[in-house]
Amino acid sequence: MDQGNFLASLTAGGIAGMCVDLVLFPLDTVKTRLQSPQGFKKAGGFHGIYAGVPSTAVGSFPNAAAFFVTYEYMKAILHTDASPYLAPATHMLAASFGEVVACLIRVPSEVVKQRAQVSPTSSTLRILSNTVCEEGILGLYRGYKSTVLREIPFSVVQFPLWESLKDLWSWKQGHVVDSWQSAVCGAFAGGFAAAVTTPLDVAKTRIMLAKAGSRNATGNVLPALYGVWRTQGIPGLFAGVVPRMSAISLGGFIFLGTYDKIHRLLS
Repeated sequence: MDQGNFLASLTAGGIAGMCVDLVLFPLDTVKTRLQSPQGFKKAGGFHGIYAGVPSTAVGSFPNAAAFFVTYEYMKAILHTDASPYLAPATHMLAASFGEVVACLIRVPSEVVKQRAQVSPTSSTLRILSNTVCEEGILGLYRGYKSTVLREIPFSVVQFPLWESLKDLWSWKQGHVVDSWQSAVCGAFAGGFAAAVTTPLDVAKTRIMLAKAGSRNATGNVLPALYGVWRTQGIPGLFAGVVPRMSAISLGGFIFLGTYDKIHRLLS
């Protein structure tokens, strides 16, 4: 990856990430409260729908920028002309590496954001200081493993599907897709990936919101999934699936469309 492509990926990814996270923040709050163990109403209902937005505003740009720089870099390294059938595997691996790196930035922001979303009367700064005082810096990485285990399957579905849909559309019309067409492909890919990975998202939310010392606070995904299934069944595992699909479909349209447009302008 040359310096121009690096800067284009960095800038386009960061701007796209900020746009989608801030625009869709209310839907994310509703999803988090639906998945909260205390229930939607006790977690705040529709009150204080922008609680936790400062955390998102700070974390969005570096998080998305880190993902796309890693994603494009790994695509360049793994690219081969040997067979087009290897392209999905390349995109899967590149997206997986991207998520591992991006989650180093995303998880602390996500922990503070989600705790603020279910405690709308507390400020973001207060939640951040309480987390560090009570759990140390590692408390900000509560749920890192569960987040990575959610994001990798999500990206393994979303990005190869996005790239494949763009290639198919380009082939059908005889030229490379426009940015708005890339956005449509992103919406479909994002919505599908969101639906199939919702149980992992529920587990991640429960782990991040768990009280220190509780069973879910250990960060183990399988016990968290089992606990939800045992108490709430299949509906519990798919709690918040509608706002999650809605947010990520619209988010995929904004995120990937914006990234594609800005990347082309800067390349």
